Amino acid sequence: MAETNGDSPRVLNVGQCGYDHPRISRFLSKHFGAHVDRAHKLDDALGLMEKARYDLVLVNRLLDVDQTSGLDVIRALKGEAAFADVPMMLVSNYPEAQDEAVEIGAVRGFGKAQFGREETLKHLEAVLGAPLSPSSSVDPDLATPTLPRKPRS
Repeated sequence: MAETNGDSPRVLNVGQCGYDHPRISRFLSKHFGAHVDRAHKLDDALGLMEKARYDLVLVNRLLDVDQTSGLDVIRALKGEAAFADVPMMLVSNYPEAQDEAVEIGAVRGFGKAQFGREETLKHLEAVLGAPLSPSSSVDPDLATPTLPRKPRS
């Protein structure tokens, strides 16, 4: 678990699109009181990490702006001595991508299909500490939306 010295956890969210970044930010803010910064690419992430200490770095499996592999981003960040001990999670629905992320030093993350579920809250709790309210339930509006089915004729 990250040591925050009583401050709100600080999270860097790398490579998320304009739809997912605010969803993840709201979720982390509501449940952990986290302050979330956004980076679009590896260079952005490195620049922000040089200026602030993050309790967690979330990296999208494929960065939205240029489709760079999130695994490559994690490798590069973990390869920097100053950031090697910063917990990182891959945001991916693919179990094999999660396995590879763990092999390169990340903490097992979650996928967008699992976003908003209790299991995702537990993954994040392992790094960020207890949620603000132990009994807080996950908001259904933060879960991945499903499209309504067309009625059969």
